[in-house]
Amino acid sequence: MTSRRDRIETGLNSHQAALPAVCIITADEEFLEVVIPELSPWFQVVVGDGYENLARLTREAQVSAVLLDIDTEGDDPLGGLPVLNELRRLNENFTLISMSRARTRSVEKQALNAGADAHFRNPVDVTDLRMALVETLRRRSEDSERERMRQQSIELSRFHDFVGASEQMRLVYDAIQQVAGSSINVLIRGESGTGKELAARAIVALSRRANKPYIRVNCAALPENLIESELFGSERGAFTGATESRPGQIELADGGTLFLDEIATLTVPLQTKLLRVLEDHLVQRLGGRTQRKIDFRLICATNEALEEMIRTGRFREDLYYRIHVIPIDLPPLRERSGDIPLLCDYFLQVHCVANSLPVKRISADALLVFEEHTWPGNVRELENLIQRLVVTVRGDEIQMKDLPPRVRAESVAAQEAILLPAEGTDFDEEIRRLELALLTTALRRTQGSKSAAARLLGIDGQRIKYLCRKYSL
Repeated sequence: MTSRRDRIETGLNSHQAALPAVCIITADEEFLEVVIPELSPWFQVVVGDGYENLARLTREAQVSAVLLDIDTEGDDPLGGLPVLNELRRLNENFTLISMSRARTRSVEKQALNAGADAHFRNPVDVTDLRMALVETLRRRSEDSERERMRQQSIELSRFHDFVGASEQMRLVYDAIQQVAGSSINVLIRGESGTGKELAARAIVALSRRANKPYIRVNCAALPENLIESELFGSERGAFTGATESRPGQIELADGGTLFLDEIATLTVPLQTKLLRVLEDHLVQRLGGRTQRKIDFRLICATNEALEEMIRTGRFREDLYYRIHVIPIDLPPLRERSGDIPLLCDYFLQVHCVANSLPVKRISADALLVFEEHTWPGNVRELENLIQRLVVTVRGDEIQMKDLPPRVRAESVAAQEAILLPAEGTDFDEEIRRLELALLTTALRRTQGSKSAAARLLGIDGQRIKYLCRKYSL
């Protein structure tokens, strides 16, 4: 008779290779005699005599499903439970069904908690087992296809570090590609959190200066007394504390790209000095007497209305025209709501993986709330919220109830869910509650005066007396 070890090795190379392979691990020969004929028309049946080869088979995806007798391992009647756990850890996507002679419900619960898709008690009804295998494999296959389509959708919507397929974002991608090949100065405009630095990095990555220095300076983050030396550099002794000569960020960007974020925060004197550098391509350190020739491309970003700042004298008009050669406007998230499902999927994947958690999903009603929210912090706000929900929400689905009240408050969908739950409501009881709440509130505001409460509610005196009798007020 062919040993089970032989059957596990040769089964995978049989002429039934087109059928999904099911590996059965059990020491029960009588069960094998019954189950193999039942499964063979549907599956390539592989039989093993122990757990030692299972990890390799599942890791290499040579089997689509495992039927595991958890009574098989040694003297421990439930020795296969840790194996269930390990198999599920190795492969989240394959079908895993357990069986045991134990009659208690706790064993079934332990098996399901360990990762089994279904659990059977011996003696097993092989027809039910076959149907469970077929159904679970079908469901797993559909889930896998949905995940593949989701990943494909994310990949198709990605442009460097951006995620979005809306028309507004397509225009941004086109603009970035058009300007990347030149050395023209670029001004990136957009609200906080829209991805201005992502746009700058994409321009650099597509440019001829991609392998040259990329220097980023957040002008708003530097104290006013330090920003001049930070930008232009300083010689030893130029000011108190300048114990050595050091190049500025402009000088360090020579040959590459300088990205000035929040350029609107620069003082007018610094704007004047920057304008001179852009005109002459020369930079002079603080305390220095010589000028250094530099070649750099300037990319600036702001969320301020520079035109208004020019009108009020806070921004130089000539510098504006120097940096505003090619503007790129990034749309706020509220104007690209169609991208929110893509962004949610992407951030869920990133932060679940980063926290070693199975990838969660967002329920349809929660996603609708996300799409209706105005997102004043734009994509950055969305990512921060997703990151928080990944860690705080138990289970594999983020639901509407898990969202912060401030997000739900703006949503028509959330208000409708509160007004009319999915499971329905008792209309008469809801009307009674509303009537009582309005009546009680009106009487409290009028210190119990029924006539004043009637005026507040817009009803006559007879009706309020009737309502007070009805509710014993």
